[in-house]
Amino acid sequence: MEPASPDPGEQPWSIRLRAAGLRVTQPRLAVLDVVDSAPHLSADQITAGVRSAIGAVSTQAIYDALNTLTEQGILRRFEPAGSSMRFEVSVGDNHHHLVCRSCGSVRDVPCALGSMPCAIPQETEGFVVDEAEVTYWGLCADCVSASTPE
Repeated sequence: MEPASPDPGEQPWSIRLRAAGLRVTQPRLAVLDVVDSAPHLSADQITAGVRSAIGAVSTQAIYDALNTLTEQGILRRFEPAGSSMRFEVSVGDNHHHLVCRSCGSVRDVPCALGSMPCAIPQETEGFVVDEAEVTYWGLCADCVSASTPE
């Protein structure tokens, strides 16, 4: 069974893989399905999910799929400081992340509105900036509630 794409209006994973010049393989489809169903997972969590879905698959095959899918822009990798790299389906929206310092949960947030003095550096040293990766740190609502004395 073909995993669903992240947006019903988008093409199925097999078509997106072929459009990127990639072979459609069971591990790639399983990786996409796991990441699509639970974004912000680590490679180890994705490996566990893929093995649960399709059985035995090597760790190397999972890492190869993650690297290839990231290189082709189908997945997006981000690395919150002090945490393992995480993966999500790339939807081309340049959103940012909220990361809880206590439990490590990650939530997507849209780009900041209004004036952003640090989004584009004053001097780019010749770089053409096309994306800003912002991570907001704090405590999630559950951790704030748990730490508030009653």
